[in-house]
Amino acid sequence: MISGNLLWILLGTMLLGLAAGVIGTFSFLQKQSLIGDAAAHAALPGVALAFLATGEKDLPILMLGAVITSTLAVYSIQGIVNYSKLKADAAIGLVLSVFFGMGIVFLTIVNRQPGGNQSGLSDFIFGKAAAMTKSDLYWLFICAGLILIVSVLLQKQWKLMIFDPIYAKSIGLPVTFLKIMLTALIVLTIVTGIQAVGVILMSALLIVPAATAKLWTKTMATMLIFSGALGGISGLVGTYISSLKTGLSTGPIIVLVSAFVFVISYLISPKAGLVSKVLYKRRLQSEVTPRD
Repeated sequence: MISGNLLWILLGTMLLGLAAGVIGTFSFLQKQSLIGDAAAHAALPGVALAFLATGEKDLPILMLGAVITSTLAVYSIQGIVNYSKLKADAAIGLVLSVFFGMGIVFLTIVNRQPGGNQSGLSDFIFGKAAAMTKSDLYWLFICAGLILIVSVLLQKQWKLMIFDPIYAKSIGLPVTFLKIMLTALIVLTIVTGIQAVGVILMSALLIVPAATAKLWTKTMATMLIFSGALGGISGLVGTYISSLKTGLSTGPIIVLVSAFVFVISYLISPKAGLVSKVLYKRRLQSEVTPRD
């Protein structure tokens, strides 16, 4: 029997997975997935600093701190790439390591304070949906709903921006503003989900559903639906499994569910699956092999 509180948590993580799957598709197609990974890790020092500043675990304040440091990390990556000889992968690795290291240091300071180890901030590393209160869930519903609404409204503009930015500029689309909006929603998605999924694995919820959808379809509309559905199902099933035993972190279970679907898809998808490729290769070999 599912309790009322668990039902709300299941709905919340399902909605979060849906939003992450949709916005993650745009991020995946624009090849910004690793930037999302850096932004997710960079959220931890913001959460810890916000708690140190206020002394309370007030989710809106913690989210604000996470937004500030995640945004700072994204622009730090762009600045390093634009004004140095380092490439994007090196810049992402550098910024990710520095910000996450800062987060661990600040989290250690929090835990050493009187009552700090009862703050529950450690749950932000791997995620623990069971620790979410009703007010936390309200914020999750609002933010995830906002992400979905904006994604639906801007999907055509983002499609042009991603696949044909020159044409998008020529017809007067504000490409720079659209890029900023997409980055902002990626950061908001990460910040919204860190309590449920954790800063380490939140980026996986953006990447894995989109990568799985890409194995099944090349149409963007279908990919958005498939990725969103997979994200929602992963959030729902993963949270339910983690609720069955005390001590199980929600984030790893959600990611494992999503990864399981990816592995199955990688094996059996009709066009890009490993089995399909092997069968196709054997069929070609049989056709070109001369018969006696």
